[in-house]
Amino acid sequence: MNSLLILSNVWVEPNSSAAGSRMLQLIKYFLNNNYTITYASTSNISNFSFDLKTLGIICASIKINDSNFDELLKNINPNIILFDRFMVEEQFGWRVSHNLPNALKVLDTEDLHCLRKAREISIKKNKTFLLKDILKTDIAKREIASILRCDLSLIISNYELQI
Repeated sequence: MNSLLILSNVWVEPNSSAAGSRMLQLIKYFLNNNYTITYASTSNISNFSFDLKTLGIICASIKINDSNFDELLKNINPNIILFDRFMVEEQFGWRVSHNLPNALKVLDTEDLHCLRKAREISIKKNKTFLLKDILKTDIAKREIASILRCDLSLIISNYELQI
């Protein structure tokens, strides 16, 4: 059976953000394709969190730099790991690669954070935004490194895809 592990630093909140709505779309896609899904997060469930268990999804609480995460990986043994944003891949990707070298690693960018940061810097400095400014941020280096460590990256907009 196909198995998906989603790693996130937030629980799905489709009524709070576009990112939450997008994640729920991805979850439903995998469910419609007969995947068993485990959703693991470093955060606490809030009043705004979608009840994933109603969809038959297994939920797990995880911690950064915790060897118990290695055991979770081995027990689930998923075909696919979906990282919800590059920061989560930075935190858990090395453990996934070590424990499940054959698993497909997918990065859901949600949006390119380096683009967002470069635009923010331009606005704060009252400068015209230029594409070359994106690569000047540390976030760009981290995000690109994460993209390169993954087998597949989900990028939402055509503009971001061109970048």
